[in-house]
This record gives sequence, C-alpha cells and structure tokens, in this order.
Amino acid sequence: MQISDATGPLPSAVHTVKPGDTIADTVDLLSEHGIGAVVVTTDGSAVDGIISERDIVRFLAHEQEGTLRIPVEDLMTRSVITCSANDQVDAVIDTMIKGRFRHMPVVDAAGSLCGLVSLADLTGVLLATRGA
Repeated sequence: MQISDATGPLPSAVHTVKPGDTIADTVDLLSEHGIGAVVVTTDGSAVDGIISERDIVRFLAHEQEGTLRIPVEDLMTRSVITCSANDQVDAVIDTMIKGRFRHMPVVDAAGSLCGLVSLADLTGVLLATRGA
C-alpha cells in the first residue's frame, strides 16, 4: 500500500508556520486543530523544518521563561525526513519508528509540500486493511 492509498488524493491541507512565527503562534495552531506537529515553511511549498509538541515540551523543561515569545526557527527540526505519495506505508512507518518521530511531510517530485502523515494515522490504516 502506498502513502496515497492511505491519505487519499494529495495535495491535502497542511497546517504550517513560518520560521519567524512565535512558539505561542504554534501552540495556538496545534491546540486549535488538535494536531501534534506543523511544517515550518517560508513560502508554503519548501519544507524548512518541522516542529512538534514534543519539541516545545522538551524546551520548556529547561527554559520556561520567555519560551512562548521565541521564534519557531529556534526550536524546529531542520533536517526533515520526507516521503512521497508513492512510498510504501510499511517503509514510511519503519523510517518513523527507527527515527523516533511521529510526523512526516509528504512532498512531490519537486520537493514541494503536499501533505503530512502521522505514525498513528498510517498504523491505523494499515491495521484496518489487514483486518486487525
């Protein structure tokens, strides 16, 4: 099964923030949409980074003062592993488990953002197709 089989037609709406947005902006977006991560992009197409609830909480554990005012680019993961709609779900899940992350941007052949998949979503789809 390919990612596109699990997600439906891409591109799909992806919640994003800009590198200069604040952590407060990001927390508001995560809370408003009940999501765990957002892609960081300057132009809405190129993946500049990703930031998750986990990134924010880990930083808060050490630096609580002023965290909500700092820019996203100070906390985001810059080396982002991506997948394509043609990648196999099993392979993407394996990459996420080995890399210990739960969200992966989906990009097209030109590297433009067209979706975001979560480990929970992919696992649920995979289990449903296997009758578990």
